[in-house]
This record gives sequence, structure tokens and C-alpha cells, in this order.
Amino acid sequence: MSEWVDFRRIGRRYPPELAQPAVDCPEIQAGLFVASSENLDTAVDTGSGGADNGASPERAVMDADEIRRTLTRMHHEILERNHGAKNLLLVGIRTRGVPMAERLAGYIERSEGVAVPVAHLDINLYRDDLTERKNVLVRPTTTPVGLDGRTVVLVDDVLYTGRTVRAALDAVNDLGRPVRIQLAVMIDRGHRELPIRSDFVGKNVPTRRNERVSVQLEETDGTDAVTILQGGFH
Repeated sequence: MSEWVDFRRIGRRYPPELAQPAVDCPEIQAGLFVASSENLDTAVDTGSGGADNGASPERAVMDADEIRRTLTRMHHEILERNHGAKNLLLVGIRTRGVPMAERLAGYIERSEGVAVPVAHLDINLYRDDLTERKNVLVRPTTTPVGLDGRTVVLVDDVLYTGRTVRAALDAVNDLGRPVRIQLAVMIDRGHRELPIRSDFVGKNVPTRRNERVSVQLEETDGTDAVTILQGGFH
């Protein structure tokens, strides 16, 4: 079954020759891209986490228990900073920011008795290297509530150069006008290229640029772990 993704910025940010529509229909020419289950299975994932199937040496950073304790601490920090859960909206940046946001929302609901809404944000059409990519996976951006008047907490697995967060800020501003935007990340690995910092950090991990931080979560990878791999770009 197909889902329609609206990219309002196609004329300015997304060259038509990069589009790979699944079907030929008038709606696509009007600025809509169809993301079907077939496309999602075959397209290239441009997310920042995930497992490495190669034989690169790896160094363990966090196991399942450490991830659980870290998310528990982070949800308390979010509540403390915002004086509770009123008007909170957790926005998970696809891919692994989504299960992180959903777990944080679960912790908040259990401790505060408040169901915090969770939005799923795809930032690929807002990337500043979009024209350099031959295959772009576009997945739906969904939000159960409006963003106006809310405190938005962007949630992602790894903070690196800051360019993913910059793209997420552009995407959020297209969706509404929140009161404030905060950032929560599992791993801050340094090497920033933009003046962006996280409000809530699971763990600061010094890395070299030729290393890759791999965040694996049960919902997407079948296990909970954070490792550092030799080679790669995240």
C-alpha cells in the first residue's frame, strides 16, 4: 500500500531529475512522491545509525542496560527542564530517532501519567547535500498534533556535524511554529560543522573522523547496542 508524501519545497530544493516516482500519474507532477512498500524495501537508507555488516574492528560503547538507564535519565531531564510534560511533542528523526522518541514517551507516561504525542520526521528533502545523492529514500512525516504553541523535542541517535539537525529545524519550521525547540541525542560524538548543541545528551563519546558510531535499537535492528566502527562517515 502506498503513502503520499508532500514535498512543498520540490521546486526550490529537490531537482526533478533526482525524483524516482513509483508510478506515473498527475499527482506526482503536482509535487507528490509516492513512497510504496516496494520503494522502502529497495531504496538506499540515508539514516545515521544502524549496523555495519562488514568485518571492521569495533569497540563497544553501550549495551542494552546502559541504553535503558540512559533513556530513563534523559526523560527525567526533559521533564525537569520543561517543568512537566504539558504541551510537549517528541519528534523522532527517522530512522532511529523514532523508536528513541517512542521509548522516551513511554517513560514519561509511566512516571507522569501523561501521554506525550510522538511525531515521525523525515529530513531527507531538507539535506544540504541532496543534489549529490543519486538515491534518496523519502518516508512519510507524520504528527498526531499541531506544532503551534508546543515545546518540540527533536530526538536523534547520533549528533555529529549538526547538518541533520539543521535539516530537521527547517522541516519543523515548515510544519508549524513551536514555542521552543530542544534536542535530545543518544550519542554526541563531536566534530561539529554548524553551531548546534544538544540540550539532552545520553553520552559524549570522543571519536576520530574516520570512525563510525553505530546505534542499534531493538525496534529497528533486533538488539540494543552502541559501537564504534573503523571507517564510515557517521
